[in-house]
Amino acid sequence: MSERRRDMKLGLNIVANGAHSAGWRMPDAQEDAALDFALWKRIAQAAEKARFHFMFWADGIAVRHSAKSDDELSYLARIDVFEPLTIIGALAAVTERLGFVASASTTYNEPYHVARKFASLDHISGGRVGWNVVTSWSEQEAHNFGSDRLLAHENRYRRAEEFVDVVFGLWDSWEDDAFIRDKESGRYFDPAKLHNLRHEGEHFRVAGPLNVARPIQGYPVIAQAGSSGPGQALGSRIADIIYTAQKTREDAVSFYSSVKSHAAQTGRDTESMLVMPGIMPILGRTRAEAEGKFAQLQDLIHECLGLPMLAGSFGDLSQLPPDGPLPAPLEDFNAVKSGHEKLARMAKQEGMTIRKLYQIVAGASGHNLMVGTAADVADLMEDWFNARGCDGFNIMASYLPGPAWEAFDWLVPELQRRELFHTEYSGDGTLRGSMGLPRPGFATHRRRA
Repeated sequence: MSERRRDMKLGLNIVANGAHSAGWRMPDAQEDAALDFALWKRIAQAAEKARFHFMFWADGIAVRHSAKSDDELSYLARIDVFEPLTIIGALAAVTERLGFVASASTTYNEPYHVARKFASLDHISGGRVGWNVVTSWSEQEAHNFGSDRLLAHENRYRRAEEFVDVVFGLWDSWEDDAFIRDKESGRYFDPAKLHNLRHEGEHFRVAGPLNVARPIQGYPVIAQAGSSGPGQALGSRIADIIYTAQKTREDAVSFYSSVKSHAAQTGRDTESMLVMPGIMPILGRTRAEAEGKFAQLQDLIHECLGLPMLAGSFGDLSQLPPDGPLPAPLEDFNAVKSGHEKLARMAKQEGMTIRKLYQIVAGASGHNLMVGTAADVADLMEDWFNARGCDGFNIMASYLPGPAWEAFDWLVPELQRRELFHTEYSGDGTLRGSMGLPRPGFATHRRRA
């Protein structure tokens, strides 16, 4: 039996004014892009015309930073950003097929809120939304929600495991055809198709039912970004999309194999879980043009912006020579575990300096960064895809709006020319349909759990 044909999936990863920390300083960048809804409307419609599967908001609920003072913090541009569920509701009204995936924290929300909001958005959008399940990683988020310290990594994931089970249970409050709305009899729903949750667990007590009908997609598409052991375990159980940061083909292939193996162990069809790493293409009409643009971007990274990005893993580096080697990484940390481990490995590379490392981190936020023509970037994407290092990519525009237009106008046609990326949406009009993901039947998650 021949192997099912794989089509590359593409998302547009939204990071404030752009994914490169200094991108907003570029001469042709729109420095207030993050709060310009008219621009987001144009970007969403252009992404849909380019047949992107979704836009993706990797959101946080605080000004997340490691700055020691407000003066140092003033160099951070990722501060004034829309709450993602709000903008998704607006963008869903001006698009027809593009999907929208957004973060909601399992540490600083209640399951009922998350279940209701995403179910509502799924109905509003015609089944085009997804939930990026995050546990939150910054102390600032803890401080905004009445805590002195972020929950320990293990405890965040224990809460997350129960949280998502409650959300799925609430989405299954009603069978798909529960609401009969029979005017003649006066009966609004079939009581046999109501299922009260009555959950009592370690972290939550939730009676149910949800006061929204079952989502159009059954469950909104679930994305998850944890690359640590607990993160992979959670993702393999619940996720349709695994969002990850891999910098080399070898690491990507290894991670892909690991998460797919985890999924198989839970009894899942591994093709029903898509691995989509982030990639930041710095595009030019020629390689020289692209390299010049990248050099300009890197030169704009201020030391007051870069050094705090390393503080969570290496402590205060401000008194050390920026062109000298890095000290040993901290053993006591409580941030993103997989990110800390990657920084520790990179710090050991020959010739690595403090400045070089913070330029890497500030430049691509730990994701893969590719500089070159559209053909060069497509070469890398095709290689990773064919090597089973991914099922697609989250494209990160370094700043806005220029690099987004370049991805739509230069990169997508090159991928389509190679027959890697679709030219028309498929499926039933939902995000699951266009991604080739199955629609979960009623109580599918409960049975799997």
